[in-house]
Amino acid sequence: MTELSAVALFTLLAVISPGADFAMVTRSSYALGRRAGLAAAAGIALGVQVHVLYTVLGVAVIISHSPALFLAMKVLGAGYLIYLGYQSLTNTTRLSLEGKVSSKSLVAALRTGFMTNALNPKTMLFVVSAYTQVVQPGTPLVLDFAYGAFMSFAHWGWFSLVAVFFSSAGLRKAMIERQVVVDRVIGVALIGLGLAVGVAGVR
Repeated sequence: MTELSAVALFTLLAVISPGADFAMVTRSSYALGRRAGLAAAAGIALGVQVHVLYTVLGVAVIISHSPALFLAMKVLGAGYLIYLGYQSLTNTTRLSLEGKVSSKSLVAALRTGFMTNALNPKTMLFVVSAYTQVVQPGTPLVLDFAYGAFMSFAHWGWFSLVAVFFSSAGLRKAMIERQVVVDRVIGVALIGLGLAVGVAGVR
């Protein structure tokens, strides 16, 4: 298997595995519609570049050799997931299919997608593992960044499909009619992910 094929397979397997990014795109899509879901997907793709940048520039080596810094990053990411989960659990704003999405809401969806991924320990571990276990030492810098661009594109493509699916009229209507249950499920999932990351980090 070539290096490119290995990176592609590694990336696709990581992208489609359920996690915080999936939960956030799902919520943005059903709550605010397709444009917001696609904005969240774009934010996630941009968030991937944060991990790519510090990994390619060698900062990941410092992080991996500093247990305290690594733990701090994981705890920060876990805290953000728990915060998002709490917001979903306690949300009292009732949604409507007729509601218009403002530019402010789209920016908020983009920002949430970016922050969710940029602070996601799962993505951090995926990118670091890809560059340390799959990409060969001595790979040209331009190729390193090309792999990073592919990772972002794969995240954008997959979560755009998720956004389109969960913003479809029929499914969105059904989810909005059960908003309290859906919000609680997403909230519990995010809090569970955050606690799992936090516990793993402490260990």
